[in-house]
Amino acid sequence: MSYQFNEQFTAASRQFADAAAQFNRLTLENAETLFGLHLSTFNDNTHATFAFINEAIEVRDMDGFKALLPKGAQVARENVERLVSAGQETLGRTVKTNEAIAGLAKSHVESATADVRAEAEKVVKATAKATKR
Repeated sequence: MSYQFNEQFTAASRQFADAAAQFNRLTLENAETLFGLHLSTFNDNTHATFAFINEAIEVRDMDGFKALLPKGAQVARENVERLVSAGQETLGRTVKTNEAIAGLAKSHVESATADVRAEAEKVVKATAKATKR
């Protein structure tokens, strides 16, 4: 009897460890992708901002300053657009990762339920057989 219990416990533990490893792999892949995305966005925004600052440093008169203002607004707008785009992509990728994790969890729960149902049917059959004697 204890052998069956140990086998069931070992199988359940192995199944849990496999599921946790899959969840962690998906989560880490998502985090890695998002980190790269945000680093790239930060890099692009920094380059655009410093290019604008270099232009601003070279301005020597009021006309140059007036010409620089629309460029500053354009750089700021593009930076915000890149940030919003990165945020939307982050949300989309996170939702897809969470859906994949939920699908894995669902399949593991269904598998465990089927195993328990099969064991319960064995017990019912054994009980029915024992009561007929």
